Amino acid sequence: MKTAEQAKLGYFRSIFWPFYRSELKLVIPMLLILFLTCFNYSILRNLKDVLVVTAKSSGGAVIPFIKVWAMLPMAVLSAYAFTKLSNRFSQEKVYYIMVWGFLIAYGIFGFILYPMRERLELVGFARFLETILPSGAQGFISMIRHWSFTMFYVMCELWSSIVLTVLFWGFANEITKVKDARRYYSIFSVVSSFSAVIAGLSGRYFSSLEYNPSLPFGSDAFEQTIMEVVLAVCIVGLCIMGVFWWLNRHVLNSPDYIDLHRSNHAIRIKKKQSLRDSFSFLAKSKYLICIAIIVVAYNLTINLVEVVWKDQLKNLYPNRDDYFIYLSNVTILLGIVSSAASFFIGKVIGRAGWTKTAMITPFVLLVTSLGFFGFLFYRQFMVDTTLYFMGMTPLAMAVMFGGAQNCLCKSAKYSVFDSTKEMAFIPLDHETKLKGKAAIDGVGSRLGKSGGAVIHQALLLIFSSLTQSAPYVAGILMGVIFVWFGAVKVLGVEFAKMAIEKNDTAEGITDRIEPEAEVQLAKT
Repeated sequence: MKTAEQAKLGYFRSIFWPFYRSELKLVIPMLLILFLTCFNYSILRNLKDVLVVTAKSSGGAVIPFIKVWAMLPMAVLSAYAFTKLSNRFSQEKVYYIMVWGFLIAYGIFGFILYPMRERLELVGFARFLETILPSGAQGFISMIRHWSFTMFYVMCELWSSIVLTVLFWGFANEITKVKDARRYYSIFSVVSSFSAVIAGLSGRYFSSLEYNPSLPFGSDAFEQTIMEVVLAVCIVGLCIMGVFWWLNRHVLNSPDYIDLHRSNHAIRIKKKQSLRDSFSFLAKSKYLICIAIIVVAYNLTINLVEVVWKDQLKNLYPNRDDYFIYLSNVTILLGIVSSAASFFIGKVIGRAGWTKTAMITPFVLLVTSLGFFGFLFYRQFMVDTTLYFMGMTPLAMAVMFGGAQNCLCKSAKYSVFDSTKEMAFIPLDHETKLKGKAAIDGVGSRLGKSGGAVIHQALLLIFSSLTQSAPYVAGILMGVIFVWFGAVKVLGVEFAKMAIEKNDTAEGITDRIEPEAEVQLAKT
């Protein structure tokens, strides 16, 4: 039986292009901004890992230390800056200021700091630290020694949490209703996933280029690769701001959006909140706490597994270009899988509902993590088997399983997790969205990653290596995933209640999955 949406758009169009003609002037620029933003995110994500993991006297163990000692303070600082800017400027101006800040930082690193990297290394201080710190703190020493790489890593990570999550998705949630979210966000997921394919192909292309003496920058092939990637990221960033400017000037000034724009600006002027106030407000909301638990749980679990995998990857591919090419190939596969899945996310939500759809991501993490750690623990017993049947060493098999785990989990994140999480913000009022997203996405995601990093650091200081600490990492991972399942169930009920109260429901999203929410609402 066809739904009303399928009757209006047609069956295939409702899956692959579920937009009405009147919506295109808004949707197409939004899709373009999302594509460009995710392109930068994907290519920067691979580049930052290559730099810090393959640096001299470094390895995968450096990542947990960066996330705690550099990422967490900068995440708090950036959330504070966002809150202050939001209280003073319009949403449009905040967008420009933040994006410009990132592009300037990338340009300084690529064309000034990286060419001077050897002179900037704190070699003497690193040697001193080696004499007073235990062997398990080698990652911390590497973070200090290559401080310019560390700062670049931090800025690349913040692009995801600030520009993509807080700025873009915060803006998208402002102009989207729950009844339209299923159509919009499914294609948003496709576009963000497809951008990973293009970013992976671009990274592989840049890595394959040989040294070109005719270029006005770079002293070797890899240095030119760094500068070419940074230049591409800056150009893409300028395009993002150009499209965003056009959207605000030619679409959001229409009668359909002008009142929303003005009322949002008025709220900022009347109700200024500090970052401390934002967190205090978050702590009083059961709804926001559940969203925060989901965000922290995802980032903590993916970080726990990813650090172990990247350490194994460094052992298999110690060369920087080979490491970058491998990560680019994983990104391409990730984009293909998540793009295919994203086409049907709207239908999945419509049939299974919000709660069951939101549980897909922790379920995938649970299954794939069991497979990865299971092989990692028993690979020493599989040397002859892997060589005979697969023609691969145990190390190569471990890396392959880790890559598959990383691909499937992030595919679920892009196609399912992001869509369901962002839909959960829609029923909230503007002030709660703005301050809640800044606290949850700007800092909550960092707390998750930093929490995973703290766990890794503690285990490294005890066991001295990521391989030896892996069994304990796996046990903690399982506990976090089950807490995640519980938070999704509670949030699903609250989401349905809020949507029903605002009379902003859509078939299959809120009125089919959580009938208990309607019962609770009737009682109240």
